[in-house]
Amino acid sequence: MRVFAEIGATPAGGVNRQALSDGDRAARRLLCDLALARGFGVFQDRMANLFVRREGRNPSRPPVLIGSHLDSQPTGGQFDGALGTLSAFEVLESIEDLAIETDGPIEVVAWTNEEGSRFAPGVMGSMAFAGAADPAAWQSLTGADGASFADELAATLAALPEATMRPFGTPVAAYLELHIEQGPSLEKENIPIGVVTGVQGTRWLLVTLSGQAGHAGTTSLAYRRDPMVAAAAALHQLQEAIMPADPQARLTVGRMMTYPGSINAIPDSVVFSIDIRHPDPDRLDSIEAEVRRVCEEQAASQQCSCAVVRTFDMPSATFSPVVVETIEMAARSLSLASKRMVSGAFHDALFLARVAPSAMIFVPCRDGLSHNEAEYVAPEHILSGARVMLETTIALARRPA
Repeated sequence: MRVFAEIGATPAGGVNRQALSDGDRAARRLLCDLALARGFGVFQDRMANLFVRREGRNPSRPPVLIGSHLDSQPTGGQFDGALGTLSAFEVLESIEDLAIETDGPIEVVAWTNEEGSRFAPGVMGSMAFAGAADPAAWQSLTGADGASFADELAATLAALPEATMRPFGTPVAAYLELHIEQGPSLEKENIPIGVVTGVQGTRWLLVTLSGQAGHAGTTSLAYRRDPMVAAAAALHQLQEAIMPADPQARLTVGRMMTYPGSINAIPDSVVFSIDIRHPDPDRLDSIEAEVRRVCEEQAASQQCSCAVVRTFDMPSATFSPVVVETIEMAARSLSLASKRMVSGAFHDALFLARVAPSAMIFVPCRDGLSHNEAEYVAPEHILSGARVMLETTIALARRPA
């Protein structure tokens, strides 16, 4: 972890290793060199997803795939993504060191652009691998720093000439991903292992409330059509109603803009984002319907108009009961407490679950901090997560075809 954390290191102790950047390429190079030094095979596909392969007795069997990602947020931590990828590589090395035979191959994967901070959307690599999106649609993208996606992807592919090219969608026997929780529950409950049973669905809505601009000092209440009043009332009502009534629901307003944005003018319009999440698709539908109803009613109360546009829709995923139970058995065999949980954030496993039996292992992170340079995972939790991953991987690789 320490050597990888030096790639893109920030003064505050985090990392800035955004997707398809020089830092990302350096991390991929290091992983490739480590793999080749151990005699493992190295492959990549045209989205620069990087695979490290240890053969089994039957090379024709689909591999058990383990890993995560190496890219980070602009001011990210050392562990988000990288912990899962490097723990997976450590698992592969341990299996090799112990000369453990498995029927099928085992592969470590480092997915491309999970974070989506430089090039949007995120989870590009796993999305393309699972056939959930056509990478051709991304070729004209420009990054947050003005870089060309097509150029940076080509440079990343060219940087590893040793990696054999392979097509998308090769069969996978099972997929396992270790990740920091990115929340506080495991740490607060003193539980070292989270067994992730699924990922909640996510939708992003863009709400526009339109009224009438006017002078802040001369327009009395009777003549105002103020969209900010409507926005404040709608958001207060939603925050009071959605999450307090449903512990699994999430509702977040992350952006808000007023137009024309003058300190002494009633705004003509107010535009804000709403991020809603829930593991149950039907409940997610009802939350979205409630958002629309409340915003429209509050807009009408101020003689304003309302438009709500869905800008992003990530369906929920339920992970394989077989893989979930295999993780739990591994934790029990190591005398490690665990609990089942649903991921509030989306991960590459969300898309792998569409094409292979999949699940995730969570380990605690200090204060629940993630996407933060202060992100930290205690060594004992790193070890526990890697041990559970090792036992689970061996069990999955030994399952009958």
